[in-house]
Amino acid sequence: MRIRIALAGLIALLCAGIDASAQDPGDPALKHLTIEQLAQIDVTSVTKHAEPIGEAAAAVSVITQEDLRRSGVTTLAEALRLVTGVAVARSDGHTWAISARGFNSPTADKMQVLLDGRVVYTPLFSGVQWDVQDTVLEDVDRIEVVRGPGATLWGANAVNGVINIVTKRASQTAGAFVQVGGGTTLGESVVQYGGAFGAGTSYRVWGKYSYRGGLEFANGTDARDPLQTGRAGFRIDWESASRTTVTMQGDAYDGRIGLSDRPDIAVAGGSVLLSASHTFSSGSQLLLQGYYDGTYRNVPRQFSEHRDTYDVQLQYRAGLGARHDLTTGVGYDLTSGRAPKSLVLFFEPESRSSPLFNAFVQDEIAIRPQRVALTLGTKLEHNDYTGVEVEPTARLRWTPRPGQTLWAAASRAVRMPTRFDSDLRFTGFSPIVLVAGSAEFRSETVVSSEIGYRQTLGTQLSFDVATFYNVYRELRSQEPTPPSGFPIVLANNLQAHTAGLELTTDYHPFARVQLHAGYAFFSEQLRFRANSLDSTRGAQEADDPRHQWSLRSYIDLPGRTEVDAMFRVVGELPDPHVDRYAELSLRFGWRVGRAMELSIVGNDLLHAQHVEFGNLTPPEAFPRSVYARTTWRF
Repeated sequence: MRIRIALAGLIALLCAGIDASAQDPGDPALKHLTIEQLAQIDVTSVTKHAEPIGEAAAAVSVITQEDLRRSGVTTLAEALRLVTGVAVARSDGHTWAISARGFNSPTADKMQVLLDGRVVYTPLFSGVQWDVQDTVLEDVDRIEVVRGPGATLWGANAVNGVINIVTKRASQTAGAFVQVGGGTTLGESVVQYGGAFGAGTSYRVWGKYSYRGGLEFANGTDARDPLQTGRAGFRIDWESASRTTVTMQGDAYDGRIGLSDRPDIAVAGGSVLLSASHTFSSGSQLLLQGYYDGTYRNVPRQFSEHRDTYDVQLQYRAGLGARHDLTTGVGYDLTSGRAPKSLVLFFEPESRSSPLFNAFVQDEIAIRPQRVALTLGTKLEHNDYTGVEVEPTARLRWTPRPGQTLWAAASRAVRMPTRFDSDLRFTGFSPIVLVAGSAEFRSETVVSSEIGYRQTLGTQLSFDVATFYNVYRELRSQEPTPPSGFPIVLANNLQAHTAGLELTTDYHPFARVQLHAGYAFFSEQLRFRANSLDSTRGAQEADDPRHQWSLRSYIDLPGRTEVDAMFRVVGELPDPHVDRYAELSLRFGWRVGRAMELSIVGNDLLHAQHVEFGNLTPPEAFPRSVYARTTWRF
């Protein structure tokens, strides 16, 4: 019944905006990208250079700045709900489970995530601590999401996909920007100013404070888990007449995260990135990038770590003759972490530094220019756990006519071992080690086959379909040690086959009405080697929804008013079981002159509360919420 009511509400909202003659054509807030323009948005995550998304030989989606603004999202993690085929679930007030194409959990470890070229997943367990990944969302130009392996270009951990967050150049954010928001579960404020030092040099500086209130467990008890963080950052861009660009940017943060049974978690960190690129007269390009990233996290009575990461990458791109577009590069990454022993767990050794060397080459071959192209490439990586890993890919693209693209890809990717896999010793307050990592742990691997098709139909309709079949080997299993059963040792005795379909449709029936629909189907089969004694039977690796649906609408009304909605359905999770649920979000926005914008957003409106992930006992429930936001630009 609630689902029917929600769909009826969306139809009513759509019908309310069909009088296109009421639009003010001079208002830039009401101008949208057409279907053809959407297909021409440049993405860089598939080939490491700009190409139109409509011609990319991969399952790739783009979250634009307009999507971020009109969806009313307040975090990078929440924004990923806008992508078909990405499973996004909250575990508690600050922890997110995010993955594409399976193996989702709060410690999901098969997605490569980058922010302006800086890798943000932690080498401790190959996952992303989403509670500390933040920036000014209005500075985000786009979020590119590639579903499927991307290891040839982006390296280990790009097993199931790549999330590439790209922010605007400083020249695009000149002037002052102030934003204040608050509601039933959150409060936030942003102050930013941008300007120029002179010809060719621009900058911005910003500060942001966020607060998210504590939630409740599903049984009604207080989870006492508020999250508050303060963050500041800067960016400087310099462009010369000689086609050289230099970017320097950085940020620092400090925060506290509540826990129901002990003192707060303390988090802190900072990063600085420097990149320089030059385009030669021949059209070839050279890019040099380096960054430092430092993080600190202290979970009382459980875990503490201080980690430093240094990374440098060199990339060169050039055309070879009329048909070859060659991109190659080398890189070095050094990460060092120290985790003091606690009564719950420790690592052996306590400190560890891990170097990672890599080199890659990729050639795009125009078999029939503008019609058929073949991309071949591979990456070689050397790590101190398993030595050399090889990650090749092949992509074929056929464009029979403008607006149509048929593509296929075959790839191999690895998730290399981490300290969690090899060095972990978990005691859980007991006098013995209950769970132990293994120095013999091998890299997890996937061989992926993909086929996709996308087409624009006139000026109003487009669709994109992608299918895949993945074969995983050497996945993590938990093997008891005879005769007592302890410690349970992490090994590689699990295998899996997964398959799925992802369908996205954009429909613009009127100049000021946009509809976006998505559906994802996912199937997985797990199998253990005959010698495995793992009693979990892979439940922790297979807690994924079989079906996901979404429908978004953006509607512009007279008087510079916007009404936006997102309806989503997430299938049940098998173990721990979470019921299938449907939810609706609504946003109402008003432009007050050219300097001010007001908006009110209601989230999770169909239920008083609902559970999204069941890893906690009892699980946390997420309530219906409302917040208001005011933005000034001057």
